[in-house]
Amino acid sequence: MFYRPEQGHGLPHNPFNAIVTPRPIGWISTRDGNGEDNLAPYSFFNAVAYTPPQVMFASTSAKDDRGDTKDSVANIRETGVFCVNIVEYAMKDQMNLTSGMYPRGDDEFELAGLPKVQCDTIDCARIGSAPANLECRLTQIVKLEGEFNFAVLGEVTGIHMRDDCLKDGLFDVTHFQPLARLGYRDYASVTKVFSLKRPQE
Repeated sequence: MFYRPEQGHGLPHNPFNAIVTPRPIGWISTRDGNGEDNLAPYSFFNAVAYTPPQVMFASTSAKDDRGDTKDSVANIRETGVFCVNIVEYAMKDQMNLTSGMYPRGDDEFELAGLPKVQCDTIDCARIGSAPANLECRLTQIVKLEGEFNFAVLGEVTGIHMRDDCLKDGLFDVTHFQPLARLGYRDYASVTKVFSLKRPQE
């Protein structure tokens, strides 16, 4: 099968997200200029550079009370900081609960019963029980094609790792089984890993 996106696919559901999988989930926490906290998951998320460490996430919709975007991007515009909280399988239901379109000012930490801890390098909250947290300073917001599409890039200024996830000096993802986004309403968790050596190694 071949299709041009602008002409439609003719399938019951859009296959694009099912093709580009698995995608890590960035559980983004932000704080607005009034000190109100927000937490929302984004599956258009990844690490993009080592030195300095940098990450990105993309927001692709908008809320009536936020104009051309949602709370996360609007808050980052105000404060210039955000935190990426890594999602483990055990937190799947709490993550899903925070994905709702709630009114501006609602605190998803409280809604999902998640422990809120102050970040060390930025004025933002993080999930205290997450396997890892990446504290980030905004480097740029890029307007993408499409009415509500924005890519947010940030430099990582602080990294937290939960002690039980460190095994023999390595961050062991099989211990907490990170959650990944697939297509449709589907998710997966990482339970098995294998290693490959590059040529000439």
